[in-house]
Amino acid sequence: MDLLKIISDIEKVDPEIYDRLDPRRRVFKHFGVAGKALASAAIPGLVASIFSKAYGQTGSLTPDVANVLNFALKLEYLESFFYNKGLASGTLIPTGPGRDAITLIARDETNHVAVLRQTLGSQAITALKDTDFDYTGAQGGKRAAIFGDVFTNYATFLTLAQAFEDTGVRAYKGGAPALITNKAVLTAALNIHSVEARHASHLRTMRRGGPATIASATAPKSWITDGETVPAAAAAVYGAGSPATPPTGSTLANASKFFPAEDNKTQAGVPLNTTFASFNLPAASFSEAFDEPLDTTTVANIAVNFIVSGVF
Repeated sequence: MDLLKIISDIEKVDPEIYDRLDPRRRVFKHFGVAGKALASAAIPGLVASIFSKAYGQTGSLTPDVANVLNFALKLEYLESFFYNKGLASGTLIPTGPGRDAITLIARDETNHVAVLRQTLGSQAITALKDTDFDYTGAQGGKRAAIFGDVFTNYATFLTLAQAFEDTGVRAYKGGAPALITNKAVLTAALNIHSVEARHASHLRTMRRGGPATIASATAPKSWITDGETVPAAAAAVYGAGSPATPPTGSTLANASKFFPAEDNKTQAGVPLNTTFASFNLPAASFSEAFDEPLDTTTVANIAVNFIVSGVF
C-alpha cells in the first residue's frame, strides 16, 4: 500500500490532513514499529485505524478525499487480482518457497483492498472484478498483447510482478517530500517503504534463481541497475518521470522535485561517474548506489496499461 502517495494526494484536497493526524502521534509511533517488526502483515489494520480516527468523527469523507482513496483502491485491486490470478492459474507458480512468497504478497494486497473499502464505507466504488484488468497489456483488446503469456509462463509473471513492485517503491520515494513537515507520518510511511522494497528484492531473487527460462545473463540483480532486462512496455518503470530535470532557476526548496531515470549517475549536482573516474568502478555501480523517485502522474500512466477502458 502506497501510504505516502495516498496522504500526499489527500493533502492536495484536504490541507488539514496533518492537523487530523498529528494528535495521533502515538498511533503513528506504534504503526512505525509494527512496520519494521511485523513486516506488512499487521499494516492493513493499522492503516484502517489511522484513517478511521482521522476522518471517522465527521461521519463521512469529503468528496475530494473519497476520490483520492478510491483511486488508491483501484490500484490495490490491480495488484490483488494479479497475484491471486497467478496463484489460481494451475501450475504456473510451483509449490515451494516461491509460491509461499507470492501467497503472502497476495494476502497483503487483498487486505489493502479491504482496508480502503472499510475506510471509505458507503463512499467506496462498486467492487471491481478481475475482468476489469488486462495483465497482458492489451487494454481489453485495444492493442496487441505485450505480456500475452503472463499466466502461462512463470518467467513472464515474475517479470511483471517485479515491475509492479519496483513502481511502488519509486512511488513511495516520490511522495516523501510532501510529508517532510510531518515527522510522525513520514517515519511510519518510510518504514512501510522498506518492506515494499524487500518485496521487490525478493521477487528479483526469485527471477534470478527460479525459472530455467531466465538466462543468467539477463537475470536481474537484487537492486535496480542500468541493465534492467524488461519488455519495452515496462521501460517506463525505470525511466524518467515528469519533470525529469530541475526547473530552470529552481530554488533550493524545489530543486529536489524532479524525477530522473534509474540510470541516473548524478547526485546532489555531482556527476559521480566522471568525478570518481579514477576509481575505475563499473559505470553501473553509480546508478546502483541510489534509487530514484517517481511522480504520481507517471505511476498512473504505467498502471493504465493494465486497465480495461472505463475503470479509470
